Amino acid sequence: MRPIRPLSTVQRGRSARRRTSPVAAALAIGAALALTATACGPGDDNADSKPTASAAQGGSDKIQIPDDIKDRLKEHGIDLDKWKNGEWKNWDKDKWLREAQDYVNPIIDGLWDPDRMRDADKNPDNEVDDNDISGDQGVTDPTPQPVKAAAVGTPYHDSAPYAGKLFFDGPEGSMVCSATVVTDPAHPGKSNMVWTAGHCVHAGKNGGWYRNIAFVPSYNNAGLSDEQLKTATKEEVAPYGVWWGAWAQTSDQWIEQGGPTGGQGAPYDFAVIQVTPEKGSEGKSLEEAVGTAVPVDFNAPAVPKIATMTAKGYPAAPPYDGQTLYQCADKPGRLSLAKAEPTMYRIGCTMTGGSSGGGWIAQGSSGKPSLVSNTSIGPVTAGWLAGPRLGKEAKGIYDAVSKKYAGQ
Repeated sequence: MRPIRPLSTVQRGRSARRRTSPVAAALAIGAALALTATACGPGDDNADSKPTASAAQGGSDKIQIPDDIKDRLKEHGIDLDKWKNGEWKNWDKDKWLREAQDYVNPIIDGLWDPDRMRDADKNPDNEVDDNDISGDQGVTDPTPQPVKAAAVGTPYHDSAPYAGKLFFDGPEGSMVCSATVVTDPAHPGKSNMVWTAGHCVHAGKNGGWYRNIAFVPSYNNAGLSDEQLKTATKEEVAPYGVWWGAWAQTSDQWIEQGGPTGGQGAPYDFAVIQVTPEKGSEGKSLEEAVGTAVPVDFNAPAVPKIATMTAKGYPAAPPYDGQTLYQCADKPGRLSLAKAEPTMYRIGCTMTGGSSGGGWIAQGSSGKPSLVSNTSIGPVTAGWLAGPRLGKEAKGIYDAVSKKYAGQ
């Protein structure tokens, strides 16, 4: 097998020099065979000079967080009054919340402006050698031939209105992943739920929840170049708004086992985010705003019965720049990291870091196009991607987030 690495990227500054290195997906500390998860982006301390923070629509000046969460934050010495003024940048181990019930993500109005979004996806994660991976002990098919990623037709909203880009902050800077608008059984036709990888919201066993998590559907809808984006308006960059993560949930396995290399936790590398608009969205849900949502299939047909799977994402590591939506379509094979863990799907694909979390669409058990997996890990050589097979653990997370907001 070839060396592998994470599917995301981190930038240590606007002048950071690009390096080559292929797949993974979120912070350079996330999840993948070579697995990682991180973001790409500038962690520029001056990028958010005077933002306001709010958990309410319209960016009011008050952080509205449930009292029970406030109490837990106080236990960690976190002062919410200081959070909006930059305290979120404090990544002391004792203040990096990691428990599932400790997730908190107050809206910082204006934080993700066009420049910060554009710069949040430049520098790829560090590479790793496949000697760090557990041996293939279960059912593993031959390594697929690389499939060259194809640019999705513009405007993206016409080609894939459910796809978008995920932004977040970690200790090493601003990062990116990809994500998908999915249906919500508690709110038919009015979903505010987004599907992504676990390593795009939580750093795994050696870290906690990432901060300032926000989803931008149809990011750079017209496919503007990096140079054109330097003068683009927020409406051009985020035509359907910026949607902040009100709640995120990933698997216990990812939180307890997930790591940046070796594929630990990768078979459980999935997450669901409940979002809310940074600005008022005329009372519309995310699904109503973009016009669609994809159903999730937790009982997809066996690999031999699936003719093709299509993975979409915003790859950010070279030769890509993170500004353009790409896709790969291939017949899936199987990948097993350990006999005791679920077998993953694997397809040929040259997408790199930043594509992590992007949805894999296939004909589901209902006969309709459904989300059946998400990008998790891939090799340094960027020839294939692997994603978890969604079963009872994934369904449990999905149902829990839906029920949490069922009465709202």
